Amino acid sequence: MSPPADGRLGKRESGTARILGSGASGVAELMVFHPVDTVAKRLMSNKAAISTAGLNNIIFKSAANAPITSKFLSLFPGLGYAAGYKIAQRVYKFGGQPYFRDLIDKNGGGWFRDTFGKKTGGMLMHAAAGSLTGIGEVVLLPLDVLKIKMQTNPEAIKGRGLFKLVTEEGIASLYRGWGWTMARNAPGSFALFGGSAVTKEYLFQLSDYSSATWTQNFVASIAGAVASITVAAPLDVVKTRIQNANFNSTVGGSAIIREMIRTEGVGAFFKGLTPKILVVGPKLVFSYTLAQSLIPFFGKYGE
Repeated sequence: MSPPADGRLGKRESGTARILGSGASGVAELMVFHPVDTVAKRLMSNKAAISTAGLNNIIFKSAANAPITSKFLSLFPGLGYAAGYKIAQRVYKFGGQPYFRDLIDKNGGGWFRDTFGKKTGGMLMHAAAGSLTGIGEVVLLPLDVLKIKMQTNPEAIKGRGLFKLVTEEGIASLYRGWGWTMARNAPGSFALFGGSAVTKEYLFQLSDYSSATWTQNFVASIAGAVASITVAAPLDVVKTRIQNANFNSTVGGSAIIREMIRTEGVGAFFKGLTPKILVVGPKLVFSYTLAQSLIPFFGKYGE
């Protein structure tokens, strides 16, 4: 069994096995959950009061009055950018966190254990490694920005490919909101890996996280993911609004926060939270189980 991104390191599969296994899980996850992600992004980007009557226009936009098939297909905008982002993100997330965990253990493991105790120190190293992994995801930000624009503001990039966007708008425009992205990812990934580790350690009394059963991984993943999304929700809304604006927009995160509080109230920071949490359980169980099955599968053929 390959070690999960939030578990203690056991047998190591090859880098190729990790890429193939985690990449395949990213593809499958994308096809199943991209529509739900689109709905969440559109709800977070909506600045008006949400009413039952207006939900149809908010969610389906120009396809609001189209047949049901067209409505469903309208929830797949930016699939190419989303595929690049999701696959790269999964490969990085599944493979990167264990390496950061090794790095922290090698350079500061003794301090963590001496300061917090063996059990707590180990969990904090998993959480800290997750936080570093999350911060590093900013490298993938251009693909995330383009995915979000296609989901919420397709007019901003209509008729322009990636190369044309870079030459016309500049690479810096695709990294708009990078600071807010890092600020959102650091606590979010800390809560994700830390929450999962705490669940396995205290609820299931596991000393070797890689020995967790499917049910234990299911529960631990949901606990970590719900904690992660809830903690990151306010900055996620700010990040989304920065990224879905037109390329020539100069409105920063601080201005967006002030405007949200003034016109929408504090509750605006948690827009889209419910659909995101509702999809967390099946989404993480789906991708996590696939990766945990496929990485060892590909590893057998690499031996």
